[in-house]
Amino acid sequence: MGFTMKDDTIFVCTNCGAESLKWSGRCFVCGEWNTMQQVEVPRSPKGERQKIESEIKPEKLKDIKITKEQRISTEISEFDRVLGGGIVLGALILLGGEPGIGKSTLLLQIAASIAKSKNNMVLYVSGEESAKQLKMRADRLNIDSDNIYLLPETNIDSIIQFTSSPLPSFTPSLIIIDSIQTMYDENYPSTPGSLVQVRECAIKLKDLAKTSNIPIFIVGHVTKEGAVAGPKTLEHLVDVVLYLEGERFQDLRILHGVKNRFGAIEEVGVFQMQDRGLSEVKTPSRAFLEERMEMPGSAVTSILSGTRAFLVEIQTLISKTPYGYPKRIVSGFDFKRLDLLLAVLQKRIGLPLSMYDVYVNIVGGMKIEDRAADLALCASIFSIFNNKQIRPKTVLIGEVGLSGELRTVGQLNKRVKEAKALGFDNVIGPEVKTLDKALKLAIEE
Repeated sequence: MGFTMKDDTIFVCTNCGAESLKWSGRCFVCGEWNTMQQVEVPRSPKGERQKIESEIKPEKLKDIKITKEQRISTEISEFDRVLGGGIVLGALILLGGEPGIGKSTLLLQIAASIAKSKNNMVLYVSGEESAKQLKMRADRLNIDSDNIYLLPETNIDSIIQFTSSPLPSFTPSLIIIDSIQTMYDENYPSTPGSLVQVRECAIKLKDLAKTSNIPIFIVGHVTKEGAVAGPKTLEHLVDVVLYLEGERFQDLRILHGVKNRFGAIEEVGVFQMQDRGLSEVKTPSRAFLEERMEMPGSAVTSILSGTRAFLVEIQTLISKTPYGYPKRIVSGFDFKRLDLLLAVLQKRIGLPLSMYDVYVNIVGGMKIEDRAADLALCASIFSIFNNKQIRPKTVLIGEVGLSGELRTVGQLNKRVKEAKALGFDNVIGPEVKTLDKALKLAIEE
């Protein structure tokens, strides 16, 4: 009589990945309704668990020897910057982005750069494209390397087995998984891309990276809200989370680091999409301001992203609303922060903005979270309301308080240095003290 291993039944939240032994109408972690999904999880045999537990041995903290952190340079300075200086050996890196934004193109370029060395071999695992399709992409990018190996496979156990028992004289220096949503573990009765499959495949890839000391890139698709598809635990499992952002029909691409165990977070790299792949933008501020026109509603500010200062243009437009409730349309700026600044302008400066629709756009696809941009946004709205331009070569830097005061911001010297390097010699900042004085100084008479 054969032995049948029973499965455990759990319920997983499709929004945050939280697990529960019982179903409920509302997730106890994120509070979303009707997101608990039933999942069957295979139960490990008791003998196997006991064997694994007997092999676990703790180590004394003082006995653990550490060496200097080793990194692999991609020779793409914008990418290395976001990673904190290069790819750390044994790191698990998640690269997310919308379809068609350039994730696979960027990783293929990184593979080619690393494979230039005779000692570095790259394994590119594709679950979405065949080997011939990848070859066509490589030809378009003018990539032809003897050290890049293509493996069209989606079974995670087969991939790990191939990596653990590689071909003679083949030890990859880098593994690329494109994408995690196409991988599956046959031990779990669910389709590729499901919550459990994404999580379990990521766990196995993490174990592979740590035991073999091989860095692994995972490509992840994003949802309509812009987050990586799958359970939130996927982002917790990996060492680094990167997002490639930008408008699909424009050429600028922004690589944004939101998590990094080996470097600074919120670091940004800027690329330009061209016929033969992504190229680095050495002076991002110049690229963001390249097509700027001096006109009412346009203001320039200096923001920090990671360790780097950028100059970006803020554009605003207002028009009298025909409805009882004015519209607020925002691209690249925090909606709630805009509401707060509009209230300050209405109460402290006297602008009747409750009668106007307000439109805000951050040029170049940047997303501003730095409150140093408050003053520039207020100045652009004040400028378009009075139909007067902001003085030429002016940069506005400062956080705006509810009392209409200007507050200081971090690393002001670095921001000012970046502004003056691009010819902006008039800097209006926190030293002015109040918003009304700053607006009078900014507007051209």
